[in-house]
Amino acid sequence: MPTNIETGKYGEDLVADLLTKAGWTIIIRNWRCSDGELDLVAHDGSAVVAVEVKTRRGTNFGTPIEAVTKAKAARLRRLLMRWIHESDVHARVVRVDVVGVLIGPTGQPVIQHIRNAC
Repeated sequence: MPTNIETGKYGEDLVADLLTKAGWTIIIRNWRCSDGELDLVAHDGSAVVAVEVKTRRGTNFGTPIEAVTKAKAARLRRLLMRWIHESDVHARVVRVDVVGVLIGPTGQPVIQHIRNAC
């Protein structure tokens, strides 16, 4: 069975590939600072979007989307603003999306993308 790190990387790779195929541009992956991490930062048209990817192999602890609490959402917004400031990126539209990846028993992922989730 894959480790949690391997499962998370699989989900992030899958989502990055899907977003790229949908015309998004991935700017950076796994940006870290002392306050936390952003999984993906991307351009969706003129918007700069932080994409939080939550991948699970089951729902014993809730759905992947449910793992993003109000506190986590607030931290994601702060991290995105910090990244924008430090990267000197100019963005008219900024948002945080959450993508849940649930890997079913057959290995087939079910993906749920919530735009402007936070």
